[in-house]
Amino acid sequence: MINVSAWAIRRPLPALMIFFVLCVAGLWGFWKLPVARFPDISFPMVVVTISQPGASPSQLETEVTRKVEDQVATLDGVKRVTSTVTEGVSTTAIEFQLSVDLPAALDDTRAAVSRIRADLPQDIQEPLVTKVTIGGALMTYAVASDRMGVDELSWFVDRDVTRALFGVPGVAQVTRQGGVDRMVRIDLDPDALQAFGTTAGAVNAQLARMQVERPSGKTEVGSAQQVLRTIATVADARELENFAISLPDGRSARLGTLARITDAAADPTQVALLDGKPVVAFSISRTRGSSELKVAEGVEAALAELARKTPGVKFQRVTSTVGETERSYHSSMEMLIEGALLALAVVWLFLRDWRATWISAVALPLSIIPTFAVMYWFGFSLNMITLLALSVVVGILVDDAIVEIENIVRHLRMGKSPLEAAREAADEIGIAVIATSMTLAAVFVPVAFMPGIAGKFFREFGWTAATAVLFSLLVARLLTPMIAAYQLKAHGHEEKEGPLMRRYLGLVDAALRHRWITLAVSTVFFIGSLALVPLIPTTFIPFTDIGRSNLQIELPPGTRLQETTRVAEQARAKLRAIPELKQVYATVGSVLDVGDPNKTGVGEPRKATLVLDWGVARSRDRDQKALERDVRARLADLPGVRMSYISSEPGENLQLVLAGDDPQQLQDAAVGLERELHSINGLGSISSSASLLRPEIQIRPDPQRAAELGVSTSDISDAARIATSGDYTQRLAKLNLPERQIPIRVGFSEATLHDPALIGQLRVAGKNGPVPLAAVADISQGSGPSVISRYQRQRNVTFTAELNGRALGDVMKEVQKLPTVKAPPPGLSFINTGDAEVFVELFTGFVVAMIAGIACIYMVLLLLFNHALQPLTILTAVPLCAGGAFGALLVTQNMLSLPALIGLLMLIGIATKNSILLVDYAVMAEDEHGLSQHDALVDACRKRARPVIMTTLAMGAGMLPIALGLSGDSSFRRPMAVAVIGGLITSTALSLVVIPAAYTVVDDLGAWLRRKLRRSKTTAPA
Repeated sequence: MINVSAWAIRRPLPALMIFFVLCVAGLWGFWKLPVARFPDISFPMVVVTISQPGASPSQLETEVTRKVEDQVATLDGVKRVTSTVTEGVSTTAIEFQLSVDLPAALDDTRAAVSRIRADLPQDIQEPLVTKVTIGGALMTYAVASDRMGVDELSWFVDRDVTRALFGVPGVAQVTRQGGVDRMVRIDLDPDALQAFGTTAGAVNAQLARMQVERPSGKTEVGSAQQVLRTIATVADARELENFAISLPDGRSARLGTLARITDAAADPTQVALLDGKPVVAFSISRTRGSSELKVAEGVEAALAELARKTPGVKFQRVTSTVGETERSYHSSMEMLIEGALLALAVVWLFLRDWRATWISAVALPLSIIPTFAVMYWFGFSLNMITLLALSVVVGILVDDAIVEIENIVRHLRMGKSPLEAAREAADEIGIAVIATSMTLAAVFVPVAFMPGIAGKFFREFGWTAATAVLFSLLVARLLTPMIAAYQLKAHGHEEKEGPLMRRYLGLVDAALRHRWITLAVSTVFFIGSLALVPLIPTTFIPFTDIGRSNLQIELPPGTRLQETTRVAEQARAKLRAIPELKQVYATVGSVLDVGDPNKTGVGEPRKATLVLDWGVARSRDRDQKALERDVRARLADLPGVRMSYISSEPGENLQLVLAGDDPQQLQDAAVGLERELHSINGLGSISSSASLLRPEIQIRPDPQRAAELGVSTSDISDAARIATSGDYTQRLAKLNLPERQIPIRVGFSEATLHDPALIGQLRVAGKNGPVPLAAVADISQGSGPSVISRYQRQRNVTFTAELNGRALGDVMKEVQKLPTVKAPPPGLSFINTGDAEVFVELFTGFVVAMIAGIACIYMVLLLLFNHALQPLTILTAVPLCAGGAFGALLVTQNMLSLPALIGLLMLIGIATKNSILLVDYAVMAEDEHGLSQHDALVDACRKRARPVIMTTLAMGAGMLPIALGLSGDSSFRRPMAVAVIGGLITSTALSLVVIPAAYTVVDDLGAWLRRKLRRSKTTAPA
């Protein structure tokens, strides 16, 4: 093996040049790395959205949804198919296996939908096939102007704002909220239609046929070729008043005599309110791979420039996730610096040598900076996961340098020269340093290959942590000995053994003499540690106070937009007295984009979302959960309102799907299960997608009467639809303006539609002229489902329960005990979805990663030590960290969650690190110095106890700022730091005594096996 340390000491310039290049590449990578809150992942999901305005959910399920599901279910790699059907919209989500190439899956889905296009209703809008990207809206702005009306502001957002923002690098989508769409309204007079003997459908059809501009061929004029164009469009809505409408009796009438024509706005489908005042707003989403901070800066600059060019227009930011990203980024950087300073303080306290301290300090930046180059090369970003990885290893990165420098200082105190001490100490400790770093890398790399969605996120964690550790190894083997050789001074005297060391060595001697008792006590300790696990609540991700709550208010089906707006404003008025509430932004009829369509659903006039701004956590006394409970209590008396919180944070809701083919059986079981869920204590709002019935006016044609009068069912449907809500958008006539087209809607005014008798009086074209609708059909009141949910081509009911601070794992255990869940009715099944499914997937993945990590550690140690049993001695330290980790989580009341699992994974590598230092020297003392087993172990403890304690304290110091929450909101990272510090305490304290005892047992076992093998060879027949 090439001794790289000796080579670097002899030739320092090449080593310095290597790290100069690495640091330049790292700084360049850091400058190019985007900053985001979470990693950008390609979620393997494709969504097919098909719209048919006015169609009922039952009709869409039969005519559209089932056909789409049957077609896409045959695609390769499909994991599950889910559908949601609401009025006029069918949405089918196809989730593929993680191994499937998403662009190819997108193309396959488009092709599958194209194959059945002819089987779908002809009047649907073109199917929209899109991929799902996790992220959600980055920012939302409200626009105000004293010089523009609502329609002008809406067009300003649609044209000018969108045009300006799409010029900002990283902006993917701009979505308007609130406002109105311009429309030419032709409000027909029912009496005039009856008097002239025509129908709304006839007027609409004539207008659509006549109000067009079409190419008409080409002709030769002289020596030139000219195109022919037929132009029958008007330039102004007022010109339509003189448009001639042909009547059934051969006469014609001016359109102005049949209707009132206005250039106005379409009926509003959504409303946006800022502190009770109607506003026009827009939200911005970023492209995958872009930096949230740079996109936010670019958007702010573009809007400032647009405001300068458009006097009287003001932009106000009402929601933003950029602040959370920025706080997470800065707090992580602060924790890196604080952890590094505390780790170096430990070096100073032990060595009391400023030269040795700064040499150790060099290891941290020289390990982290090159890591940024690798992160950029892999396409990572500076997000919560990668910054967590760097926070995890900040104490570890100086460990190898500490071990090297401590050993060099010890050799200096033997009277050696700095050059000789550096060369001999580095050679002596080389295998141990390589083994410790490689075992840590072997622990982190399996995390990058975790299965499921969690594995997509933690791919960046595993590679970032492993890369930083390997760079720290390179620093320790190349730079640390080289700098020490030329910078440290000779000490000239050997440090004397203190009373604390003598007591410790006496304890080791006693443990070696009573090794079986020592191992038995450690085994009992481990079993007791495992007994603590059931006492610790389990969850997905710890609650994070982001200073913003998304409260969704849901009213009964059939509620009009104006009524929902009134209730939303009533709710805001009730919450106004909460002192922590800084601002309320409400959207009615649309949904917030939190990045997960399963959480937000689809926009409906009966739904409103209130974004409650609480400000940053440190500016108030109550946390977000307490404030949300206060909100729920204040709004408890709102009649007919269902409330729930939409969270962008994972692990705050429990989702459960009840699926089956029989709709009635499904409905009955859903009612019973919802009642049982309410019996679980501590849960917040519990909601289900069980079919809420919406009121309907049902028109049932009389076949005999319709046949006698020459009226078809489609004629009846078209007459009712056109008169009440207008024709389909693609069929409407258009008013051509220089910058856009305005649809021309023919129908009855909203005031006219308030008369319930109007439906029966609508005119339908017959063979002998128009006839009343009531003459060919029976009209009655009825009801139908407002929402239909389907899972794997079956109807389902999805239950969503707010955890309200409770542990997800505990709630899941209670749910499994509910009678309906334990014994579901025949034909029905229960499925964990959403956070519950990822929760199980996550814990399973981490168990596999831990087992794989231990296996990798064994193989690495086997290669380095060339001994089959010695790695088992080293791995003996792993169970010793369990008691401290679980005990610390229990005492500090932290849940066993994702970051805590990361801490446990990290402890596997740290525990083996301490063992390697002891075992490596004991083997060396026996083989090279000729000491007995007992004396070799005592000498190993004497020589290596201090570096073990130093590295442990350095790692604990690196975790301390996170555990104490000294920088920003560290609620996500705190369980990890607590578990690591607790595990470090027990692992270090016990391994210094237990590992020597385990070494003797394993070494004696190896000697016995060798004797047996040797004896069997000598007695074997020739």
